[in-house]
Amino acid sequence: MHCVYKVTNGIWWIGGNERKLSVFEGAIPMNDGMAYNSYFIDDEKTVVLDTVDKSVAGVFYENVDYMLDGRSLDYVIVNHVEPDHSASLEELIMRHPEAKVIGSKKIKAMVKQYVTWDVDKYFEEIKEGDELCTGSHTFTFYMAPMVHWPEVMVTFEKSTGSLFSADAFGIFGAHDGNIFADAYDFELEWLPSARKYYTTIVGKYGSFTEKLLGKVGGLDIQRICPLHGFIIRKDFEKYINAYITWARYESEENGVLILYASPYGNTKNAAEILACELAEDGVTRMKLMDVSHWDPMDVLPQAFRYNHIVIACTTYNNGIFVKMEEALGEMKSMGVCNKKVSIIENGSWNPVSGKLIKEFFEGLQNIEFVGDIVTIKSSVKEDSAQAVADLAKVIAASVQAQA
Repeated sequence: MHCVYKVTNGIWWIGGNERKLSVFEGAIPMNDGMAYNSYFIDDEKTVVLDTVDKSVAGVFYENVDYMLDGRSLDYVIVNHVEPDHSASLEELIMRHPEAKVIGSKKIKAMVKQYVTWDVDKYFEEIKEGDELCTGSHTFTFYMAPMVHWPEVMVTFEKSTGSLFSADAFGIFGAHDGNIFADAYDFELEWLPSARKYYTTIVGKYGSFTEKLLGKVGGLDIQRICPLHGFIIRKDFEKYINAYITWARYESEENGVLILYASPYGNTKNAAEILACELAEDGVTRMKLMDVSHWDPMDVLPQAFRYNHIVIACTTYNNGIFVKMEEALGEMKSMGVCNKKVSIIENGSWNPVSGKLIKEFFEGLQNIEFVGDIVTIKSSVKEDSAQAVADLAKVIAASVQAQA
């Protein structure tokens, strides 16, 4: 049975929600499922903007048929070819061979890699700034390469001020009945999901994201319709400011993220002593994460969030503990930079993790080391406890200097 939602005059949401999804793209752990957004334009000419993942294709086809109500489908606009947005494109065109597929040259080339029908027969290629009029709606197309694939574009509908933003402004999580962002708490519901989505999906391409924001900044945007998550229709400044912060690799929080790897609890003890000392020294914004418990894809958003990062890590096989190495590798992959870093190492006979961690961060951009490396031999003793306390004072002073 169809399930559609009116967005505004002549524009309908016709996507679907997958609530059983536990891992997205085979890598990112999920708790609240995923919304796959597709949009329908009910006008003299009918339009579908992007299709959906195979997991929700059934209801999507029912939604398209309901909205068409026996009419022909005139256009399918493809903003992004990634399969979670285009896996149902092949069958949609088989069901509606009268439709024309609209997209850029790069989109056309990539669509050919996924479908079996004759793309040249069905495709109408557009360029930056081209317009498509469907009656009372006029669409203009803007290229958005690497947000987050090279073929991505966004589409702006002039009469309603609707920006169809592809993966930009997407978030993880299925809809809880309402498709509009203002129905949810920004700080508790939108921001954490959006931060995780941006940092794990788009994060490496901040400069491209900033270019896109500049490109569409002069448009009279009344709503932002992403391919995942909620439609934004008010309070644009706080959503856009979050994106500007992430795109520029700026930190949201003047505080301390403490990441620790502790097979037997001794390095954890040092991390908790550090946190207590930081609190005594006036630091209020902190988060401790055990990298053996947290997936690297959950660590990454917090690494973007805080301006100070402490790595507390045991030496393992004369190297960095494997779970910490995974977390650090994800930070490097997504371009974490502009951080102040402190290091605590542990080792029973040859503590070398600190040196290796320092070398890792020296390979990232704009990293400042705060304090000396603290070395623990197996467990925290009086001398190493004092070294941890001294490190806390240096970190606290750095945090306060940023306030």
